[in-house]
Amino acid sequence: MSKKTIAFFPEAAFGPALNSVGIAQAVEKLGHKAVFLSDPGFVEVYEGYGFPCHPVNLSEPMPPEEMAKFWEDFINGHIPNFAKSPIDQIDNYVKECWEAIVDSAKWAEKDLPQVLEKLQPDVVCVDNVILFPAIKRYAKENGKPWVRIISCSENEIEDPAIPPHLSGCGEKDSGCHARYRARFNEVIKPIHDDFNGFLESCGESAYPLGEFFEASPHMNFLLYPEPVRFDRSQPLDPARFQYLEGCVREDEPYTVPTFKAHNDKPLLYVSFGSLGAGDTDLLKRLIAALAKLELRALVNVGDYMAAYDSVPDNVHLASWYPQPSVIPQVDAVIHHGGNNSFTECLYFGKPAIIMPYVWDGHDNATRVQETGHGFKLDRYRWTEEELAEKIHRMLSDPAMREKLDATAKHSQGQHGPSKAAGILDTLAGQ
Repeated sequence: MSKKTIAFFPEAAFGPALNSVGIAQAVEKLGHKAVFLSDPGFVEVYEGYGFPCHPVNLSEPMPPEEMAKFWEDFINGHIPNFAKSPIDQIDNYVKECWEAIVDSAKWAEKDLPQVLEKLQPDVVCVDNVILFPAIKRYAKENGKPWVRIISCSENEIEDPAIPPHLSGCGEKDSGCHARYRARFNEVIKPIHDDFNGFLESCGESAYPLGEFFEASPHMNFLLYPEPVRFDRSQPLDPARFQYLEGCVREDEPYTVPTFKAHNDKPLLYVSFGSLGAGDTDLLKRLIAALAKLELRALVNVGDYMAAYDSVPDNVHLASWYPQPSVIPQVDAVIHHGGNNSFTECLYFGKPAIIMPYVWDGHDNATRVQETGHGFKLDRYRWTEEELAEKIHRMLSDPAMREKLDATAKHSQGQHGPSKAAGILDTLAGQ
């Protein structure tokens, strides 16, 4: 077998980044070379896992620490909008995100062609919500396949019978689907028109309103496990679409600390992601509620450790946890609905309370509840009694336990990273 170069270009966010790391680890086990293309602010993430990484500017160049601060400030500035419904976030958070994402595609066109020409990858895998024309052009001109990875909710690949992406609608709530689609298209149209103008300048055809990417003609990976898939009116062709049933990377081991109180009680893991950790008022309220219960909790506070001057004896704070090593050891999870947290809980068979605030967290929160794998809980409008009741049910509901065990057995039997690596191996050899 000849050694091939597989390039990964994930979005500059930890969810897509770490999913690609998991696949890249499996690719290298097959004897191939995995390389990363990255926003400069994420280069150290991939290098930390031992992969070579080549920067591609996705915005005005600035030092990595300034870029990290930019997105931290962007998220924190939207905290008041996190209490709004998904449809009411379209005019603010969603609109501003799409403006930034379209700008990132324009910026990528400056660096990406030269980087691809230099690396000459045999396969390019892109995990983003928007098309980078240089990738399609490189693939066409060099006769190489490109692969789309969908780290977000499965409904990023549209179907008229399922909820629109980011909507948080129930699977069968067609009225909610229609209202969200109409409002999204109304607000997003000027941004979409601008993107289509950019596509035209790159020699690409315009996309239908509301679409910013397309399925790859070669292969598309979806992270969603089969037990939570949507019932599509148009089933996805397995020759072009493969579900990875979760995509859990290998990470450093984790030893659960000794707690001063309730050290023999159930263990929870609480994380709202690196950016969601900026909502310190919510985390403080949650910690205060957990302090009153007979349990232990590991709480991810991101870069905001200094905001917590007192910690209950049954709570442990850290700026970061190796999540794939932590979740197997806990009894339940409270998280924001990020796709990594969502799929990792399912992969390890752990019930979750999802308190969504943006993007596909809304979709995943609705989906975890309507498939019986956990609960959706409003991020701000909850009582301590309601929280305690849902935690108790997660720890004691036999039907939920049975469903989670079956989902975990299914997902672990597939092992998404190895499945993806095998498909990439075949594509690279064609």
